[in-house]
This record gives sequence, structure tokens and C-alpha cells, in this order.
Amino acid sequence: QVQLVESGGGLVQAGDSLRLSCVASGRTFSNYAMGWFRQAPGKEREFVATIIWIGTTRYADSVKGRFTISRDNAKNTVYLQMNSLKSDDTAVYYCALSGVGGIPPYPHQYGYWGQGTQVTVSS
Repeated sequence: QVQLVESGGGLVQAGDSLRLSCVASGRTFSNYAMGWFRQAPGKEREFVATIIWIGTTRYADSVKGRFTISRDNAKNTVYLQMNSLKSDDTAVYYCALSGVGGIPPYPHQYGYWGQGTQVTVSS
């Protein structure tokens, strides 16, 4: 049974930073991509960033240069460092484990999901 548990969300002001963490358990996750997605009220879940075990990353254009994804395979943990936050970044952020190779950007390519953590950015 795979479990993904996110933490680190909160309420911040525009321009502030937050770091999200996601701890995986239940299987060896180092062979697959770990990603972050987000979903704002009334909107579809959207891709934020993903990383594979050798460190290759992929980002949504909206977060490039502001967000950094990293992973610690020994700790089964993936991080999302979010800097220069904007009100548009307000959403529930989900950690996900893919079931396919490469650095997939689509939700259907991920088979396991965490419960989500709320990030609210006030302007």
C-alpha cells in the first residue's frame, strides 16, 4: 500500500516562500517520477513540477524560475521550494507518484496521490 503524505502548506503573503514536503512509503519509489500538482477552486488539477531519480526535472511555465523540485531518495521524500509566491499560486497542492517512465506532466500518468496541502497566498 503506497502512501504519500504532504506537509508544509500554509497562509503567506505575496512574495514570501514556502517549502512543501512529501514522504512516500509502501514501495521503492526511486525508479519513478515524483510530481507536484495543484488545484484551485473551480479549476482543473494542473501540473507544477516533476523529478526522476537521477534528478532530471520538468516545470510548468507558470512556476519556472520561482519553484524548485528536489528529492531525497534515501528518505523517500520529495520537496517543492516555492519562492516569490503570487496570489495565483493559491491552491491545494498534491504530491503524486507516477507509474510510467520519463518525466510525465499529466495527472493520468500518476497512479498514487497524497491528500493535498493547502497553500494560500494573500496579495
